[in-house]
Amino acid sequence: MSGYNPYGQSNNGPPNQQQQAPLGSQFRPPVAPSPYQQQSGTPYGQAPPNGQQSQYGGTPYSGYQGPGGASQEQGYFPPQGQVGPGNDGAIGGLSAQMGNMGLGDEGPAINRPNKKKNRHAYHNLDQPTPSPGAFGGIQQNQQPYRNTDVSQQSTTPYGAQPITPAMNQFPAPAGTSFSPNLQPGGSVFGAPSPQPMPAPSGPGVSAQGRVDPEQIPSVPLSRDAAAKYYLEHIYPTIDQHLPPPASVPFVAFDQGNSSPKYARLTLNNIPSTSEALAASGLPLGMVLQPLAPLQEGEEKIPVLDFGETGPPRCRRCRTYINPFMTFRSGGNKLVCNMCTFPNDVAPEYFAPIDPSGVRVDRAQRPELTLGTVEFMVPKEYWAKEPVGLRWLFLIDVSQEALNRGFLEAFCSGVAKALYDDDQEDADYEKVNDEDAISKRSIPLGSKVGFVAYDKAMHYFNCSAKLDQAQMLVMPDVEDPFVPLGSDGLFVDPYESKSVIVSLLQRLPALFSEIRNPEPALLPTLDSAVSALLATGGKIICSLSALPTWGPGSLFMRDEGHVSAATGGETYFYPNYVAPRDSEKLGLEIKRSLTRETGYQALMKVRCSNGLQVASYHGNFIQHTFGADLEFGVIDADKAMGVMFSYDGKLDSKLDAHFQCALLYTTASGERRVRCTNTVASVSEGASMESMRFIDQDAVVGMCAREAATRMTERTLKDIRNALTEKTIDILAGYRKSFSTSHPPGQLVLPENLKEFSMYMLGLVKSRAFKAGSEPSDRRTHTMRMIKSMSALELSLFLYPRIIPIHNLTPEDGFPTQTGHLQVPPSIRASFSRIEDGGAYLVDDGQICLLWLHANVSPNLIEDLFGPDKTSLQSLDPMLSSLPVLETHLNAQVRNLLAYWGSVRGSKALTVQLARQGLDGSEYEFARLLLEDRNNDAQSYVDWLVHVHRMIQMELSGQRKKDDGGDSGGVMETTMAGIANLRPPW
Repeated sequence: MSGYNPYGQSNNGPPNQQQQAPLGSQFRPPVAPSPYQQQSGTPYGQAPPNGQQSQYGGTPYSGYQGPGGASQEQGYFPPQGQVGPGNDGAIGGLSAQMGNMGLGDEGPAINRPNKKKNRHAYHNLDQPTPSPGAFGGIQQNQQPYRNTDVSQQSTTPYGAQPITPAMNQFPAPAGTSFSPNLQPGGSVFGAPSPQPMPAPSGPGVSAQGRVDPEQIPSVPLSRDAAAKYYLEHIYPTIDQHLPPPASVPFVAFDQGNSSPKYARLTLNNIPSTSEALAASGLPLGMVLQPLAPLQEGEEKIPVLDFGETGPPRCRRCRTYINPFMTFRSGGNKLVCNMCTFPNDVAPEYFAPIDPSGVRVDRAQRPELTLGTVEFMVPKEYWAKEPVGLRWLFLIDVSQEALNRGFLEAFCSGVAKALYDDDQEDADYEKVNDEDAISKRSIPLGSKVGFVAYDKAMHYFNCSAKLDQAQMLVMPDVEDPFVPLGSDGLFVDPYESKSVIVSLLQRLPALFSEIRNPEPALLPTLDSAVSALLATGGKIICSLSALPTWGPGSLFMRDEGHVSAATGGETYFYPNYVAPRDSEKLGLEIKRSLTRETGYQALMKVRCSNGLQVASYHGNFIQHTFGADLEFGVIDADKAMGVMFSYDGKLDSKLDAHFQCALLYTTASGERRVRCTNTVASVSEGASMESMRFIDQDAVVGMCAREAATRMTERTLKDIRNALTEKTIDILAGYRKSFSTSHPPGQLVLPENLKEFSMYMLGLVKSRAFKAGSEPSDRRTHTMRMIKSMSALELSLFLYPRIIPIHNLTPEDGFPTQTGHLQVPPSIRASFSRIEDGGAYLVDDGQICLLWLHANVSPNLIEDLFGPDKTSLQSLDPMLSSLPVLETHLNAQVRNLLAYWGSVRGSKALTVQLARQGLDGSEYEFARLLLEDRNNDAQSYVDWLVHVHRMIQMELSGQRKKDDGGDSGGVMETTMAGIANLRPPW
C-alpha cells in the first residue's frame, strides 16, 4: 500500500482531530494520467486466499487472485491450468516434515494492576475494552490471522487514544492509559481456536493433517496490512509506542519521543536486569539514522539558537535539555533524566512552574515538547570555521572509463545533478531571491571542484572569470600537492555554470587520445584530502578499473576489505554497460548531491543510570572506546547501531532514556547539534511486557550489523552458524519463558517476531554471508552496505517486494479518491507463486527487475513497450526505463515504479529486464526468491523445520550450540567481559 496521511502543520490542534490527517497535504508521487476513462464502482479484486484477515483491519490481500481462483475479466492470460502451492511436490513434501507443529493456543492474558509511579512517560499497560470498528470495521469475533489465536489479537493493536500535544511536564498525563492492545502471546501454526481441533480439513490443511506452508508467517501480508492501516492513521510517538514496520511509509507526530525514523530501540520495554534480558536472547540496542529524511506532512526539525551560552545541558553527564528533564524548586532546578543530577537553571532560561510542576512556557519551548530538535552551537563547539560544504569530484579518465562509456555517463550525471533540465532559466545569481535559492541543487555557500586522473592528476580552474576551464597537470604521484589555491579549485557551481558545463562536455574528447590504462587512485585521494584539509568537505570519486599505478596500487586478489572509516558510501556497478547503467549512475550522483549532508561530524550516545554503551556498529572512526564517533561526512541515508549493556539494575518505577547527539556542520555552513531523544519503559524481571514491545526491524538490524562487524575477525561459516544460533536463542527464549502452556511439539512465535526467522534467513542468504563462491569485492561491498543501511533499506534488502503486473485491476497504479496511490498486494518470494505467462516487478532496494515469463502474452508486451514490440526477443535488453505510452498498463507500471523510487533507500530505481531463458539477470531474479532453496541455503520451510527442531532440543536440554567454537557466540556483545565497568564519560 502507499500514500501518506500526514499530520497538519500545527502542533496545537484539538487532540481528537489528530488521529485523521487532513487530505490537503497528502503524499502524491508523480502520477501518469490514465489514457482511459476509469469506471466508477469497480470492485477491487477478489476475496483473499484462505479468508485471511489482518490485525490492521480490512482484507490485506484484496485484489490478489489466489491459485485456483477465478480469472480476472481484464488480463493477459490464455485459458490454462492454475499453478499453486498445492501442485508443488517439493513444498508438499516439506510440509509433511512440519507435522509436529501441533495446534494449540495461548491462554488469555491476565490483567495485572499497574504499580508504577507516575514518573513514566506512559503508565498503564492494562488492556482496555477493544473497539470493534477502530480498524476499518473488523469485528470482535473475527480472527485477524489464520496462524494466530484470536484471544491473542485485539482488534485495535495500536490503540485509539487521542493524541495530546499539550503535554504536562511529562510527555503524557499521569492518568493517561498507554495501550498498544497487543495481548501477550504468540503465533501458533495452525491454531485458529483454543478448542481441541477435529480432524483438519479445508484449503489450508492437507489430507494427512499436515500444516500447509500457506500458514507460515508471510512478510508481504504483514507489510500490506500495516501499509493499509497507515494510509489513514498517523503514528503518535508516545501514545503508540510500538513503531510501524520499517518498510511501511508513515507520518509520525512527535510527542516528545523521537520518531522511529531517527531511532529504533530493539525493546521498547526493557527488563530491569541483565539476567532477564539474557533469558530472552534478545539484543538491547538501537538503530540510529540521525538525518533521516522527512515525509510530506511531517513538520521540519526546529533549529534553536541559545546564543553564546549554548543549549542548556546537565553539568554532570552533559545530556542536552529534552522533554524528559523535570523542573523543581519553583523552576530554579533542572533534574537530569539520565543521571538525576539537579542542575541550577541559568537566569536567562528561568521560567516559573505551575502547581503541577510544569513550566508555564512549556508550550512555547520546542526543546521541552519535541523528541528531535537541533541547536545552533557557539564557537567552543567548532573545530574549524564552518563554511559551506566543498564537493570535490575525482573523475577517472583512464582507458577503461573511456571504453565502457563510464566517463561520459559520469560527466553527464554530474551536469544533470547540478543543473536540472527543468531549471535552465533559473537566475541562480540572485542570492537573496528565495525562489532562486530553492531551485539550487546544493545549498547556498556550497562549492565544487574538479580533478581528473589516470597516471597523472589534472586539476581544473573553473573560475567564473574565465571563458573556459584551465587545466594544471600534476605528474608526480609519489609526492603530490595541490597546484591550485582553494579560490581557484572550488567555485560556486552557479556562478561558474557555463565554465563547468563546457568542461564536463569536453572531458571525454579531451582524454580520448591519451587512454592510459592504469589509474593512480591513492595519490589522487591523498591530494584531494590535502585540498580539503582547511575546510573539510566531501569527495565523490569515480573508478572504473583496479588502481594499479603509483603508491598504494592494488592487484587482483581473493580477499580484500574496503576502507569504511569516513562515513561515505560505495556505489558498485558490476558488469557496467553504458546504455543500461548510465541512467542509474546519473540518478545516484544526483541523490548524493541533493540529500541532506553534513560533515566534520561527531556523535555521542548517552543512556540512563543502570545502562552503558557497549559497542557501536557502522562506518565511522572511534579512536578509543568511550570516545566520540567521528564521521568525515554523514547524510540522510546513513544509519548505525548501538549496543547497550547493564552496569547495574534498572529501577522499574522509572523509565529508561536514551539521547543521541550529533554535532555536525551543515552543507550551508552552520554548526549544529541534532538531539534525538528516545524513552522506554522498564519491567521487573522477565516480563511479557518486554515481548509485547519488540521492534522486529531493530532486532534484525542489530544482528545484521554485529555480524557484518565480525566479518574481519571470523570465518563466514562461523558467522552463519552464529546467526542461526541467535535465531534459535531468541525463539527458544520466548518458548521457555512465556509460552510454557503449549506442548513441546508446537512451534510458537512471538507476535511481534513472526517474520523474524525469514529476515534472518535472508541475512544468511545475502552476498555478505552466503556459502559458496562470491567475488570478494561484491561480498565486501555488501558487508559495508549492511553496516550503514537504514531500517527501510535493510528490510527490502533482506526480503524483496514482488508485484504481479499481468493481472492489475483498472484502479491499480492510480490515485484513489483520497489521493493515495493504489498499490496492488505483493506476493511471497517463491517460484511457487509465479504463474505461467506472468510478468512481475521485483525490488530489493538495490535493483529492480522486470521478469517476463517465456509465455507472456504478446498483448501485454505491446501495451507495456509499444506497438512494434510483440515478443520477448524484440525487446531491448539494455533498457533502463519504460517508454511513455498512452496505454493503461504502461501508465500503471510507470506510476508504481515512481512510487517505489520514492520509498527506497539511497539507490536509484531503474528497470532491468529479466526475460525467462534469455537474460543473465534471470539468475538474479532466482536469487531474490528467498523462500526457495537457493544461495547455498535452505528454503523457508526447511529453515523453520530446522529452527523448530533446535527449539525442541533446547526445551529438552539436548541442544548443543554450533557457534564456531566461541562459547559466547559471535552475536554476543563485545563488551560482555567488562559489563560491570562504567566508562568515565
